[in-house]
Amino acid sequence: MTITRRGFLSASAALAAMPVLRATAAPLPREADIVVIGAGAAGIAAARRIMATGRKVVVMEAASQVGGRCITDSTTFEVPFDRGARWMHNPDTNPMIRLARNVGLDVLPAPSGQKMRIGRRNARAGETEQFLAALVRANRAIDDASRAKLDTSCASVLPKDLGDWTGAAEFMLGAGFAGKDLKELSAIDKGRAQDRNAAIACRQGLGTLITKLGEQAPVALSTPASRISWSNRDVSVETQAGKIAARAVIVTVSTNVLTSGAIKFTPDIPKRTLDAASKLGLGSYDRIVLQLPGNPLGLSRDDILIEQSNSARTALMYANIGGSSLCSIDVGGAFGRDLSEQGEKAMAAFAREWITKLFGSEAAVAVQKTSATRWNASPYVMGAMSAASPGGQLSRKILTEPIGNVFLAGEATHETLWGTVDGAWESGERAADAALRKIGALKDEPADVPTQSTKRRRAPRQQGN
Repeated sequence: MTITRRGFLSASAALAAMPVLRATAAPLPREADIVVIGAGAAGIAAARRIMATGRKVVVMEAASQVGGRCITDSTTFEVPFDRGARWMHNPDTNPMIRLARNVGLDVLPAPSGQKMRIGRRNARAGETEQFLAALVRANRAIDDASRAKLDTSCASVLPKDLGDWTGAAEFMLGAGFAGKDLKELSAIDKGRAQDRNAAIACRQGLGTLITKLGEQAPVALSTPASRISWSNRDVSVETQAGKIAARAVIVTVSTNVLTSGAIKFTPDIPKRTLDAASKLGLGSYDRIVLQLPGNPLGLSRDDILIEQSNSARTALMYANIGGSSLCSIDVGGAFGRDLSEQGEKAMAAFAREWITKLFGSEAAVAVQKTSATRWNASPYVMGAMSAASPGGQLSRKILTEPIGNVFLAGEATHETLWGTVDGAWESGERAADAALRKIGALKDEPADVPTQSTKRRRAPRQQGN
């Protein structure tokens, strides 16, 4: 059966309305039309797309749970919190928001803007305006540089007269946005990133949402792919549980995993592809979650707070998450990477030190329990979000090129929504369409349907991850 795009979209809508089945570690079949590697947002999006055409798909996930970099922790504390991706974006065009409502989850606008702390006091209105003006100037300089023919680092084009606001601006535009300091970040990649100010939260957690959306898919958990043998006709995927023969494979692993050699390819995938992935290495972004009962910091529900800092040893706070007593201290870039390498104990010590600096020693004493993520140490992820090094922005398009019957997906393959769950989801649908066309299961009609990536918006980006 060959399905047209219009018929496919109708089938997708019907699939979304189907009763959800429990996603478990499905028995591994010996053959499928398409194999999907990875059960994160891109993998689940691809699987749903394929299932809507009636083709046989199996999703192989190395970890013991669905979600990838979207993991909601509902057991450490009394309320759920996202250990990975936290926001969705672009509510007018993002299908995930409709899907979230369809499966009974609550979506709501995330806080807009952030509060500025200067030492142990809140910034005055005039000081906040000065910071925002500095942020806009810095962002504009990067946007201007992104239109140049030669790529450069964001740090090299930053205005030199930002004064006391330099540190906070660098954090918000670099480590806090992409998990990399501005000197490691491509100005073209940063400038082409789609506006992410219109952030949307899922009250039950983005990890919960991806798990819900994956409940219909046949997912084999704790089943890492060890080798992919490929050609222009078919593929074979090897795992510890056996081998699967398929007509195509969609690989959604992170760029760090792809370049690590954890999955062997026979024949080797092109050097052009590996070089592109290496220029899109993952940044470092982690959360140190503190339980602070009684609101000793005096902050409102879902407040976002940053500080006027003169060094990279800084953080972003997401306070009283969902009205709970949890406060997330987010660290990123080179400082966050070094801190994460020291382990959870050192991370919790920094978080206490940081809130003591801003709110006094009584705040640190009030901490009852802590938990920290260490995404760089996760063997199936190896970092946070992709961020192009200077000169590396064109690598994103290279990763969308088919390799025989192998198709790559994931946030790193999205040219404007990289680093977001939205970009990962859309990339999974894009790769699924390409794979379905390759095996003759999808035929485009002349009039196509616009996607998020065709609706680019440009504005200063101030929202945290």
